[in-house]
Amino acid sequence: MSELRSLEAPDAAWEQVADQITFTTAYDRLWEPGPRGGSWFLGGELNLSVNCLDRQLEAHGDQVALHWEGEPGDRRSLTYRELHDQVLALTRALRSLGLGPGDRVGLHLGWLPETVVAMLACARIGAVHTVLPAPLPAEALADRLAGMGLKVLFTQDGAWRHGTVLPLKARADEALSATESVQHTVVVRRTGMDVPWYEGDRWYHDLVAASRPGAATGGDEPLPVPSAHPVCTMPQANRRGEPILIQHGTAAALAASIAVHRQLSSGGVFWCAADITWVATQFHGIYGPLACGDTAVMFEGTLDIPTHERAWQIVQRYDVETVLTSPSVARTIRGWARSMPEVSTMPSLRRMITAGEPVEDELSEWLVQALGGGQLEFGDAWGQLELGGIVRLVGLPDAPSLVPLPDCGLDIVDRTGSVVEDGSPGEAVLRRSWAGIAVGVEGGAASTSDARWTRHPGLYATGDRAAREPTGGGVTFLGRTDDVVTISGQLVSLGEVREVLAEHPYIAAADVAVRKDPSAGRRIVAAVALKREFATGADLDALSVELMDNVREMMGGLARPRAVLFLDRFGDDLSRAQRAQAIVTLATEDRHAPTALTWEQFVAAVGQ
Repeated sequence: MSELRSLEAPDAAWEQVADQITFTTAYDRLWEPGPRGGSWFLGGELNLSVNCLDRQLEAHGDQVALHWEGEPGDRRSLTYRELHDQVLALTRALRSLGLGPGDRVGLHLGWLPETVVAMLACARIGAVHTVLPAPLPAEALADRLAGMGLKVLFTQDGAWRHGTVLPLKARADEALSATESVQHTVVVRRTGMDVPWYEGDRWYHDLVAASRPGAATGGDEPLPVPSAHPVCTMPQANRRGEPILIQHGTAAALAASIAVHRQLSSGGVFWCAADITWVATQFHGIYGPLACGDTAVMFEGTLDIPTHERAWQIVQRYDVETVLTSPSVARTIRGWARSMPEVSTMPSLRRMITAGEPVEDELSEWLVQALGGGQLEFGDAWGQLELGGIVRLVGLPDAPSLVPLPDCGLDIVDRTGSVVEDGSPGEAVLRRSWAGIAVGVEGGAASTSDARWTRHPGLYATGDRAAREPTGGGVTFLGRTDDVVTISGQLVSLGEVREVLAEHPYIAAADVAVRKDPSAGRRIVAAVALKREFATGADLDALSVELMDNVREMMGGLARPRAVLFLDRFGDDLSRAQRAQAIVTLATEDRHAPTALTWEQFVAAVGQ
């Protein structure tokens, strides 16, 4: 492949962001043009753990770094000094297990303080961590683990999820049959449930207790690593097959986190109300607040346990000033509020930011009025996993306490790379290099990411469709150009969902589409054609549930279709857009009996 052209020179504002990062060895060049957006912070060495903890101890040692609340109601608060001590203990423990720079660590953990400790301890020794979704069933978890080359896997005995306990340790044990690289499984005792025990299993509390000061263990000193040294990898999409893992560099993660946090927060308590697997949660919910010396809130479970008032209670209990979440979570909260006797405003809440998918005006207006009494500042953020989270934010008023994000050079082009007219749809591209951009891509299908750079040479192709408003210059994002969609802030491959559905022995062909529900957000719906030998006498209700459950088991709950439509066949007399719209319109929600139509009836419905 020929050398890829670089984007334009970055915004000079990145120099101010770099001034907020502590480098052990100063970088000699902020940015240098080259393939994949160029290289950042060349010659510099640093440690992410030092930037989040060590340098905060003098001024913020006794300040709360993390407020954590478990789904059953248990709570913990850790000061910067206490969090630092825990990271040092785990650092010594990891080194005692033989972990070092570049070794891979899987975090099959829920949203716990131990998760943050593990992230920072891995960064302290130069190990590379990957957060794995806690709700994944064993088979889907095995698909994620295969080929990752993990040396250590963290998991829990069990995890609270919507009032029930998920058997994480048992699922991890089953999934580990897919890999031979894991030498140690470190288990956090969360629920107290009985778990099987095997050679190489270690209790987290025993491991760190053995490495307390005075024990004969390795050191806890931080390892300075080059700026581009990977600190973590993240799956690009919810895939069954060999995953594409995005590598995020140490300096890139800090730069992106600090730049965004300075735009979102004026120093008050910050809560990212989302799952830990989301890039925004890791970068903007943890690294950003800690690197800036602020206080972050973490919540383990779902916000309707024990009542729908849980979100209000968390904001009021910790005097939360800024909330970052996805529109899907915001819609869910709005739905709960409609059934509550009274929705109270939150006096401490000053601003709310949504990210991960487009937000409709009706929802943003409700948030401002219902949660802030008309005084709430609302921001709509856009970004990508490959860019280290948020790169653009609109809606927040200019304020001396907030520092605007560097300019990413957002533009909209057609297939030839020419700028489209205002009001016309096209693909969103970046013309300027972005410091938070990924430093590498892993996986057998990693070559698919090359299209980001080859589709429009000299630009970063986002894969998102967008249009610039005729007046005001605002940008409306219209969805993806590829077969990957965002569901509740997580990427899901529609192609993978089709494959899982089509693998069922009764199914001849399958297609899926995305239904946009103002109250529930985006949901996947499906249409399938039965094989001739099963077309008569099949229990469609039971088969519909089985198909949905197959997808959930293989890909996780977010990928599960919410409705299945049964057809006798698929014809070719509809466009892809027409077929998708018909599926969205005709597929029956899973709480009702599924609909069965002939292809002719399906086509006729399109014209109605």
